[in-house]
Amino acid sequence: MCEFKIIKKNDGSQILEDIVVLSYTEDNELLLRDILGIGEVRDSALILEVNTLNQKCIIFEHPLIKDFIQMMKNVSNNSLSKSEIEKFKHNLDNLKVNL
Repeated sequence: MCEFKIIKKNDGSQILEDIVVLSYTEDNELLLRDILGIGEVRDSALILEVNTLNQKCIIFEHPLIKDFIQMMKNVSNNSLSKSEIEKFKHNLDNLKVNL
């Protein structure tokens, strides 16, 4: 069985170990479960790399990720609304202002 160390790309820190399940919740949160079935949820994160050779998983966290995942799901379902696009655009504009 592969048990992964979870590394946060943002700062290179190891945040978890012995993780055997990586999945997303219905709310687009990253769910990480260890060998005992205990889970931790990362609110807005992407899986960047899963390497079974060194048993590491690299994730990236940013507040925009969760909304982006939902927006892409809605694009594929043909249910994306203009208000959702405007909300995401507003969040991008705020990010740009704070750079």
